[in-house]
Amino acid sequence: MQAENTPEAQVDAPPARFSTLPLDAKLLRAVADAGYETMTPIQAKAIPVVLSGRDVMGAAQTGTGKTAAFSIPLLQKMMRHESASVSPARHPVRALVLAPTRELADQVANNVKTYARHTQLRSTVVFGGIDMKPQTLELKKGVEVLIATPGRLLDHIEAKNCNLSQVEYVVLDEADRMLDIGFLPDLQRILSYLPKTRQTLLFSATFSPEIKKLAQSYLQDPLLVEVARPNATASTVEQRFYRVEEDDKRAAVRQILRERGITQSIVFVNSKLGAARLARAFERDGLRTSALHGDKSQDERLKALAAFKAGEVDLLVATDVAARGLDIADLPAVFNYDIPFHAEDYVHRIGRTGRAGASGLAFTFVDRDDGRLTGEIEKLLKKKLEVEPYELRDERPRRSLPPRARETDFSDERPAAPRRSSASPPPPRRAPASDPFFDRPYEPPAEDQATAAWDRAPAPAAAGNSLSRFIKPRRRIAALLGGPKG
Repeated sequence: MQAENTPEAQVDAPPARFSTLPLDAKLLRAVADAGYETMTPIQAKAIPVVLSGRDVMGAAQTGTGKTAAFSIPLLQKMMRHESASVSPARHPVRALVLAPTRELADQVANNVKTYARHTQLRSTVVFGGIDMKPQTLELKKGVEVLIATPGRLLDHIEAKNCNLSQVEYVVLDEADRMLDIGFLPDLQRILSYLPKTRQTLLFSATFSPEIKKLAQSYLQDPLLVEVARPNATASTVEQRFYRVEEDDKRAAVRQILRERGITQSIVFVNSKLGAARLARAFERDGLRTSALHGDKSQDERLKALAAFKAGEVDLLVATDVAARGLDIADLPAVFNYDIPFHAEDYVHRIGRTGRAGASGLAFTFVDRDDGRLTGEIEKLLKKKLEVEPYELRDERPRRSLPPRARETDFSDERPAAPRRSSASPPPPRRAPASDPFFDRPYEPPAEDQATAAWDRAPAPAAAGNSLSRFIKPRRRIAALLGGPKG
């Protein structure tokens, strides 16, 4: 395995322009339409190598433009297959891109369509979680470029919906993640269906021994293209580690958003249940929030992402399903509400911000039980983490969770409402004026209002009337509904 140049040599070089590449005018036009003039380091180093026909191992942290680094040269090499007049049977798959998650596959497919918009090259994406029938129809029409997750691709192969016997180019995107989530057997099966003579590109943010073994098995004399040392985080991201106890984390997020003037952010947690509950808690705090985790249907996940990208959502509370492959332009910040169980996921989480040369902020909350996890991050990054004490100035009271609940859940449930006097309803409560998210009168949730109405309903008579056990409950129900008590 050879290395092309060194990261340090590339840093001092002036940014290369796409117009200097030997690309078809249709592709250059599409790149210009997308607003790109100069290449990122990984693009400047990888594209000429891919155009030359060499196998490539691309090592670059997330957010550096890896998708364009492989999709643009592959489209250029397939221009000789461009034709709109031939039958679908004459449109075999020529390029196959494998991605670990639905979100990343969809992102790659959108980029491929963007760069191929002025050509007659066809592409489609297949992934699980949705009906196979529309995907089957697209495949039978014929496509040159197929983007897929391994599991769903095997489903289509077994159903004889696609033929991979003429694949010329294969891309393994986020290969380390595919191995982490157990896709190695699926990858081996898929690669067995492909021609032995092909160009294979492997891109990954980390190069573990397992990744190197995979490359040795399926790549021919690959050229190693690096733009940053393995497992490095982007230099454009300011990383801050704060000592925050579990009960204070929600208030800390709100305070940082307010003091830093952050308009949008992703908040990462470690569990699906935690993501759902924390999202509901932030909604009650007045923030436009959505949750993104594995229990959401594919349609729900796509809608949540679309709303976030459109600026209709302030906070996206997500598990690591969102840590890789999501390209959200100009995302100001991310929060590690929970430190990830795997240190590599820290690199990918904070890679959601500071993308393509933009600046970003990454805040990580560390509590007393996180010593081992922070130690793993230090080993990965090869540097000592500076954990600062965080001063919380939120005046609103916070409730402590029982120790057992704290292990898996978040402090987002209200304490039981005290019983109130029937003389008069409580006045509206108002949050501190210094918090812009709470500048409107507090209205108790519907279930609290119902509880208060039930408490104010007349008590049932003692014994006596045999019908009282039916009449009095009816009056209580009427009180809840606001109707007559007859």
